[in-house]
Amino acid sequence: MPGENIVIAAADGDAEAYVARPDDDGPHPGVLFLTDAIGLRPHTRAMADRIASWGYVVLAPNVFYRNGTAEEVAPAYDLLLPEDRAAFMKVAMGRVRTLTDDVVIPDLTRYLDALAALPDVSGSHIGVTGYCMGGRLALLAARTRPEQVSAVGMFHTGRLVTEDSSSPHLHMAGIDAFVLAIHADNDRSLPATAVAQFEHALISSGVTHHATVYPGAAHGYTMADTADYHHAAAEHHYDELEALFARTLTPHH
Repeated sequence: MPGENIVIAAADGDAEAYVARPDDDGPHPGVLFLTDAIGLRPHTRAMADRIASWGYVVLAPNVFYRNGTAEEVAPAYDLLLPEDRAAFMKVAMGRVRTLTDDVVIPDLTRYLDALAALPDVSGSHIGVTGYCMGGRLALLAARTRPEQVSAVGMFHTGRLVTEDSSSPHLHMAGIDAFVLAIHADNDRSLPATAVAQFEHALISSGVTHHATVYPGAAHGYTMADTADYHHAAAEHHYDELEALFARTLTPHH
């Protein structure tokens, strides 16, 4: 089924969002898709379409709506070229740094409400999948709405362990979702020591989880429109995410 573009009244203005649906009639469980630092673009829309094909209604918001429309914040670079990707990421990371917890939590509540309010979304439980910085936002969503978010997928998520008091690993208590984390072993933003610290935080906080490190994959391995794409790792992520949602959301077919 063709995707649909909608507008959500977010915390500080209107946010575009892409809605992907299965081919068969609903209702279906809802999934919130939180993009990487590159944002809402053709590739992330295609990823949402693929997840929707498993039997879910998927909402992918433009989390950078404060900086402009999805088209305005999209890269004017060829991200398959490492030097172009590096140039764009300097701009993108400036935007990412503005999405502090206090700024983004009100947005996340509005995204979850908008997803749950779609007429073809069923059930009280929602899944969230996040990529790179979207993984941090997915954890925030689960922490903010533990009664609603029952599954979190987070992939090549960096900076899960920092020196800051807002470091994600310090705020795992209260998460009631099953957390699936697949890290990249060539990720400078999450070295092996941080992977171990994050695992310890999950265990000590009593969060049900499955966390692994994919060998030979770089930060951004799911993104086929970038130089860091790793096909086998990306396909593995789809397999694991589909299994997670099948266990926790029980789609109607």
